[in-house]
Parts: sequence; structure tokens; C-alpha cells
Amino acid sequence: MKLLHTMIRVTDLEQSIKFYTEVMGMSLLEKFENSEYRYTLVFVGYEDQADGTTIELTHNWDTDQYDMGNAFGHLAIGVEDIYATCDLIKRRGGNVTREPGPLKGGSTHIAFVRDPDGYQIELIQQSK
Repeated sequence: MKLLHTMIRVTDLEQSIKFYTEVMGMSLLEKFENSEYRYTLVFVGYEDQADGTTIELTHNWDTDQYDMGNAFGHLAIGVEDIYATCDLIKRRGGNVTREPGPLKGGSTHIAFVRDPDGYQIELIQQSK
């Protein structure tokens, strides 16, 4: 078995595509529009869908707001240099909501970024 993707609903598809590609450095891998049922699916990621896990951005054309609820936590992305990555994200206009540093009670360095719809993305320093 293999984890294929995580789906999140977005209200402004173009803004979300811009965030994930220009701020987070992912590639737009696939886009599918269904005019009959009025939705668009966009897949973004660091590797193509055959090789890696992706994020599916789902845009329902007639919905302009979602209640995120309190069950969803965050997406997690491993990075080689968390401090340089956060600096780059900020220069690209991203919102770093928790500056990089050690996890409370641990040694792993983490940071958090918020996407345009309010989803939290945890950045985790990968061991060198």
C-alpha cells in the first residue's frame, strides 16, 4: 500500500495554486475540471503522482466558505534546512505562524506555515 494524496477544500483556487507552487515550491501536477458537477481538482506536490504523495486542492465552484472544524490538525513536510526554508517562505509572501525551533520537550526542529484557507503546514527539519 501507498499513501497517494491528501485532499483539502479551497475557496480561491488560483490563490491556493499560487501559494503551493510559488511560496511552498511545489509543482502543479494535474488539473481536472468537471463542469457538470461544478468542481475543479488540482494536484500539487514535490514529485509526480507515481513517485510521491501529493495534495489534492478541491474547489467546489459554488462554495465560498468552509467550516474547518476542530478534527483536522495539519499537513507535514520534511525540509533539509528549516531556517532557510522559513526565510524563503516569508520572502515569497508566506505566513510563518510558528518560527523554527525545537519541539517543546524534544530535539526535532519544527515550524508552522498557514495557507490561504487557514490550513496549517508543519515543517520538520530532516536529520542531516
